[in-house]
Amino acid sequence: MSTLSLSPAFAPAAAQRRSTVRLTRRGRLVVFLTSLFLALAVAFVLAGGAVGTGEAGQPAPTQIVQVAPGDTLWGIASDIATDGDVRAVMTEIERLNALESAGLAAGQKLRVPVVSD
Repeated sequence: MSTLSLSPAFAPAAAQRRSTVRLTRRGRLVVFLTSLFLALAVAFVLAGGAVGTGEAGQPAPTQIVQVAPGDTLWGIASDIATDGDVRAVMTEIERLNALESAGLAAGQKLRVPVVSD
């Protein structure tokens, strides 16, 4: 019978010294939650700079217009638009009245910007 002997091709590295600190599942959870809390606290502090002013703004001057049969939002806006930008006035009327569409009903009251000549 023959004998086979193998010699290692490389020398094993010295065993690295492991840390004596070992975290349990609860310890990892505490570290995670603490890190999350600190990140949220930093975000909260940095977002504190984005606040509005303490003074009230000036509301835009408006008037009330009652929609007549056959009136359209385009027609009302074109009567008001002095600079010819009817689309901008339409958008402003929609914003002032919280309109979801350009459809109007006869008798409906709309808040429109005051015409400044």
